[in-house]
Amino acid sequence: MAAWGVVSHAQHTVTIEVTARPDLHANEPFFLTGSFQRWQPAEERWQMKPDENGRYIMKVPGIKPGFLLEFKFTRGSWKTLESTVDGRLESPRTATIRSDTTIKCVIEAWRDDFPLSTASPQVSLLSDSFYIPQLDRYRRIWIYLPKDYATSGKRYPVLYMQDGQDLFDEATSEGRIGPLEWNVDETVDKAARPCIVVAVDHHSDKAGRIKEYYLEGNQDYPEVEGGQYLSFLVNTLKPYIDSHYRTIPDSRHTALAGSSMGGLFTLYSGLRRPDVFGILGVLSPSIWLDYGNIYKEIDRIRKPSEVSRQRYFFYAGGNESRIKPDSSFVRMHDDVSGAMAALKKKVSPEMQVRVNPAGRHGAVYWRMIFPELYTWMSRDW
Repeated sequence: MAAWGVVSHAQHTVTIEVTARPDLHANEPFFLTGSFQRWQPAEERWQMKPDENGRYIMKVPGIKPGFLLEFKFTRGSWKTLESTVDGRLESPRTATIRSDTTIKCVIEAWRDDFPLSTASPQVSLLSDSFYIPQLDRYRRIWIYLPKDYATSGKRYPVLYMQDGQDLFDEATSEGRIGPLEWNVDETVDKAARPCIVVAVDHHSDKAGRIKEYYLEGNQDYPEVEGGQYLSFLVNTLKPYIDSHYRTIPDSRHTALAGSSMGGLFTLYSGLRRPDVFGILGVLSPSIWLDYGNIYKEIDRIRKPSEVSRQRYFFYAGGNESRIKPDSSFVRMHDDVSGAMAALKKKVSPEMQVRVNPAGRHGAVYWRMIFPELYTWMSRDW
């Protein structure tokens, strides 16, 4: 007879074994870090130690069925992460756990044994202290020039991006699971239709970043600075770039992209300035923090005919879930679907959406989607 209403609470144990690692630093301690312990890179509980047979084995108990386990190895800090044999940081190791599981790993190399910077020769600092008159502060700004820029004499489209320190170089990137750049320069290096990329660093502290990327105030942030930051991009930075570099300055050849709060800022900016930004890359936008203001913004679109000619690329991860400020639960891809539906009903610009069923909120997944985003953006350039 069936036992109706019985819910299984079975949990599984994952056994992780390191079967080989570099001789260099072999006498130093190393650690397991991952989603199961909130990515603490040097937690004593998770130090890998040899057993009586000299094998480095760690058991991770209490894993729920279907849990996406993500993990890496470090020697105690994000600067000493494991890497590929050529010194590049990779996405976390992953496994969806449905039973007791054994995972065998080889650590190929350690990141700190290679040069710190991973930026290509086409990346340089536009300025380490570019003045933002609208906010009376200074900010580091990066610029990527196509490989043939110095010799071609051609003009190029421009892609403006948020969170500049995370896009080109592991030496400057930040993240909750360690440094991981987006490979923007490597992607454009290989592209059939290259462009200039201008990337503005975010504010040095989390609250400052959020304040700069909000365009509408709310009960958490009643005073916001997104309007001034958008004015900086449109009225200060873009005119500077257009006057100092060979650009194609019209909106059809000017794109804006960002993720998380930078994605929310990108969406608002496109709606407010379709005369400037014709192509928008909106990745994992933090609509869940916006108290519904984006729907009001869509409803009062000021230039519907211009917005209708824009192109929007939306991305969300199937595992991006958050608790909203009102304590309700939201799946971020539902937020994206809602915004797209409202936008389609109001003006119906061209829109593309991608959902990675396994995707979580972070640079790992934005790096994965960026090549597709760029190919789509540059389609008509």
